[in-house]
Amino acid sequence: MASAADSGHDDLAAYLALSQIPGIGAARLRTLIAAFGSAGGALTAPRGAIAALPGFGPAAATAVRATDRRAGLEIISQLEHCGARAVIPGDSGFPALVAEIPDPPAVLFVWGDASLLARPAAAIVGSRNHTPYGADAARLLAAGIAPAVVVVSGMARGLDAIAHSAALDASGGTIGVLGNGFGVVYPAANRALYERVAADGCLVTELPPGERPRVSTFPRRNRIISGIAGVTVVVEAAVNSGALITADCALDQGRGVLAVPGPITSPTSTGCNKLIQQGAKPALCAADILEELGIASTVPGGGGGGPAAAMPRPRPTDLNELQRSLWEALAAHAEHVDALVAGTGYGVGEVLTALTELELRGVVAQRPGMIFALA
Repeated sequence: MASAADSGHDDLAAYLALSQIPGIGAARLRTLIAAFGSAGGALTAPRGAIAALPGFGPAAATAVRATDRRAGLEIISQLEHCGARAVIPGDSGFPALVAEIPDPPAVLFVWGDASLLARPAAAIVGSRNHTPYGADAARLLAAGIAPAVVVVSGMARGLDAIAHSAALDASGGTIGVLGNGFGVVYPAANRALYERVAADGCLVTELPPGERPRVSTFPRRNRIISGIAGVTVVVEAAVNSGALITADCALDQGRGVLAVPGPITSPTSTGCNKLIQQGAKPALCAADILEELGIASTVPGGGGGGPAAAMPRPRPTDLNELQRSLWEALAAHAEHVDALVAGTGYGVGEVLTALTELELRGVVAQRPGMIFALA
């Protein structure tokens, strides 16, 4: 005799299988479940009864009847293998803010600390091809809000990666929203960050395990980034940047949008300056973001607005011995690579590899002439 747990497992498998049918979103799934009592009931419902439902038709009914529950069981098995799980609308673990957006995902796959999804959150997004100014701003803002607010971003290279890393370095929480399924690391250079966020933060996607990224998946991902967050902060964004798509999603969802002002001569600040011109609140310090979320700042003086107000950057806790030595050597001032090799006692190749790893994480920056400094 099947237990209630087995029944729930089978119905989740049926739901996940149905959710993978092209064109079957959260609204249509709700219609199916309301009509037939459960996702499992929908799989065995008469084709004519399905076709008669609002928003359905013969083609959709045929697709539903052709769906096999085993597809959902395979997804559950893959999730269990990596320690992840699925949450669906109506579950206690499904983010309340995401359920409110105009086009909510039918399912979220969650890997890591799922409790972060219930905390106040701010999205920090920006350019992949950022300037040093943008990196400093993203790091300052993410670290400044991290003790009180979860930092959400898109796990892309550039400012997304810097925001995630800065939140974790400040012992805060971060949520990375993927444009692919678990088990696929994109971009490949972010593998260390991917593993760190899975271990110490939370990874989220609406795509099943193994699903590779496509051009169309990233704009869809952006609505989840803004959907999880109460406010979206754009740090640097050129015209037509993906970060501006996230800002548009936030506005469509009725959420606040802040933008970091930048030089009028900088192409990567054009999008942010336009947002401010159109009425977005300038993000000059962490307190501006907290204020938008209704959270009081605990930073003396309201958080400050410039570099002089920035707290000294804490050393990341997960550095290996060589990376830690390099961080300590650069904490006081920039150094030439030859001085770093001499000071650490490691070979040139090992030092350059470690510096590259730190640079990808946004911890160090290379200057002309093989000079390195903390970013």
